[in-house]
Amino acid sequence: MSEIKSMKLYTNVERVYRELGEMGKTVDEPLSVDELCAFDQLHYHGTQALDVAMALIGVDAQPRWLEIGSGLGGPARYLAAYGDIHVTALELQVDQHEVARSLTTRCALDTQVDHVCGDFLAFDGAPGSFDAIVSWLALYHIPERPRLLENCYRLLAPGGCFYTEDLTARGDIDDAQLKLLERDLYAITLRRIDQYRQDMENAGFVVELCKSMSSEWAEFVRVRLAAYRADRGRHLRVHGEAAVNALNDFYSAVNRHFQSGKLGGLRLCARKPGVAV
Repeated sequence: MSEIKSMKLYTNVERVYRELGEMGKTVDEPLSVDELCAFDQLHYHGTQALDVAMALIGVDAQPRWLEIGSGLGGPARYLAAYGDIHVTALELQVDQHEVARSLTTRCALDTQVDHVCGDFLAFDGAPGSFDAIVSWLALYHIPERPRLLENCYRLLAPGGCFYTEDLTARGDIDDAQLKLLERDLYAITLRRIDQYRQDMENAGFVVELCKSMSSEWAEFVRVRLAAYRADRGRHLRVHGEAAVNALNDFYSAVNRHFQSGKLGGLRLCARKPGVAV
């Protein structure tokens, strides 16, 4: 099995500090969430996707959220700042976790965002301790899908919401392409959309929304790659050749997989049955 760092998006995490330096920010200088949003969102459509989640879940009666695969902490900080939500941000990778925690402190949001470094399959929170569990482009990294969903169900309070935007398979994928997807995207569990929905229902969830994002995301990654290449000179000046080539390779690979018609994505919102207390 590939290591998660085979996915080049997750290398050179210090690039966030180079972006801050380009903005004229000194080390440890206070930051705002809005200043970070251009480069701390590692999913598609940035904060727009987070606004969709908050609208679907509702924030007034759902104040305790868990994010699985929180990356650099961008979504957690945005949810805390604009939804007045308390977020437990769980991230597997130590370097991502450390950068995220530092940025959250600099945004003065460390009382609303708890950063935890660890594997969700080993996360042992109290039953019913969260009103919502959310994830953006991370669950497909995780093996043992039944165990993953069992833990989500256990951690949610009755009436709690599960929301994800995740990568999916489109049709059958041969072994050669599966190996490339694992190397390029650390794709460990790619389910078709119909399988994804069935997995949720088998775990006891009531699915409220299950929408294909495949065409929309295929266009997003195509445009992203073109824009990154068009601004290569700027990126080289700020980040250096090694980091730029790594990210270009990643964007190229993602675009290639989407355009092949074998990689897709979904937006899914589901509830744990019961009445919120």
